[in-house]
Amino acid sequence: MVRKGYKYRLQTKPETRQQLAQSAGACRFVWNKILATNEARYISHTPRIGFADSCKLLTLWKQSGEYGFLADVHSQVLQQCLKDLDRAYLNGFAGRAHPPTFRKKFLNDSFRFPQGFKVEGNRVYLPKIGWVSFWKSRDIEGTIKNVTVSRRGDHWYVSFQVEIDQPAPLHPSESAIGIDLGIATFAAFSDGHRIEPLNSFRKWEAKLAKEQRKLALKVKFSNNWSQQKRKVNRIHQRIANLRHDFLHQHSTEISQNHAVIVVEDLQVSNMSRSAKGTTSEPGQNVAAKSGLNKAILDQGWGMFRTMLEYKQLWRGGMVIAVPPQYTSQTCAECGHVSPENRVMQAVFSCVACGHTDHADVNAARVILAAGLAERLNACGPQRSSGIPVL
Repeated sequence: MVRKGYKYRLQTKPETRQQLAQSAGACRFVWNKILATNEARYISHTPRIGFADSCKLLTLWKQSGEYGFLADVHSQVLQQCLKDLDRAYLNGFAGRAHPPTFRKKFLNDSFRFPQGFKVEGNRVYLPKIGWVSFWKSRDIEGTIKNVTVSRRGDHWYVSFQVEIDQPAPLHPSESAIGIDLGIATFAAFSDGHRIEPLNSFRKWEAKLAKEQRKLALKVKFSNNWSQQKRKVNRIHQRIANLRHDFLHQHSTEISQNHAVIVVEDLQVSNMSRSAKGTTSEPGQNVAAKSGLNKAILDQGWGMFRTMLEYKQLWRGGMVIAVPPQYTSQTCAECGHVSPENRVMQAVFSCVACGHTDHADVNAARVILAAGLAERLNACGPQRSSGIPVL
């Protein structure tokens, strides 16, 4: 059984956008209301409200005069929101995710239909909203399990989560490759080729700064401010779309051609941590570290690894993550480790055996060797589930 998602942009009219915003606003209200109640109960050392009690409160709110507007929204949408909140609490307690936080308008506008929806061609029926058309760029394969509607910028999108009943896939390739992710070179591969970075934020940074300066001069929440705010949001969305498309194209190509992909287990949040320090102990080289953090976050390493992992899962391949320590200082030929091996940013020259190569390609070869060694130690020299052990 394989789960996939298909996302399309909705073709909305003003009245439809108002209905969608109403449903998203009601879900946001219910989420924040229960979250605030639980925080108050935590302070008073009272057990939190679970999913069942939250549904009882929701019923009372719908019957009240103050919160009667919740009755205009489909009941299962609100119940699904409460179920998601309860799951967020459980994931937070288990350490699988951060605790739930308050939702903000325009940033967390989404809601999900677990049932009651219909799909015909390029139209989807949403209960209490009606039929809405969408740009169907590709066919939907599998059984649709739920439908999620979300807003990004000025547009609304519909996502279909499907289940595809198929046997365990066998990857068509038997090759393995190591990938070294960086800033000067987005990705260097153990076979020698490299991918140049897109740097979508850098390309739009000047334009974004110009529009943000205009926004700062306008009266907050005025009509002119709202119009300028939409311009800024469109630039942010453009940057995100460019990065997303870039990562999808390359992750798909890599996943199609290689059964085993070895990457570094990069802790991006730690690598991009601020260097400002405190008032008593201010940081050093803050401006340089700020620029480095901006460049790191512009690459999208975490999203790239996530894409590789689920695409390999679809195709029967695998992704191996290895510790990143000393991969840039280790010789891929003799294994000698020394800071002196990295004489320049782009040049690796081993002081022990004289091996010379592009520094990122050498690191990718080291990463590949470490991943294959880890795979051999874990499984032994056998082929399992169609995944080669080289």
